[in-house]
Amino acid sequence: MRKLPIFAVCALAFLLAACGIVPTAPKPEPAAARRPPASGLGREIILYALGLIDVGYRFGGKNPEAGLDCSGMVTYVFKQAAGMKLDGSAATIARRGRSINRKELRPGDLVFFNTRNAPFSHVGIYIGDDRFIHAPSTNGRVRIESMKSRYFAQRFHAARAYFD
Repeated sequence: MRKLPIFAVCALAFLLAACGIVPTAPKPEPAAARRPPASGLGREIILYALGLIDVGYRFGGKNPEAGLDCSGMVTYVFKQAAGMKLDGSAATIARRGRSINRKELRPGDLVFFNTRNAPFSHVGIYIGDDRFIHAPSTNGRVRIESMKSRYFAQRFHAARAYFD
């Protein structure tokens, strides 16, 4: 009979002992952690929205050729990228979404701001890393902003999810 070297016997004993350990039940995760970090639909929405960077602003604008306002941009992107119909003002769009905590935001979710002393007066599409894309009237071009910027941090009002 062949003898095993001592280190092989120790390694085998260690592996067999490890198999006998009973794992403890995982602790329940908070709701924010249960939401997957991204979805295919969210990525499609972001990619489509990024293609609109530098499109001009136009109050009431609903398509890139004529110009876009914030709700027009969201409506256009969701229709083109996801086949979803979201019409109306930022406030109307907000009523259709599922309210989520800011910590639950994923790419493709919508963020709403109080920019005219009225809740839900501005909307953008969250792209991740505390950034969103929107069509602001100031400096009149679709662009990316940080939610941490002083202006938007003070005016953040709500977040909404529309899929998943």
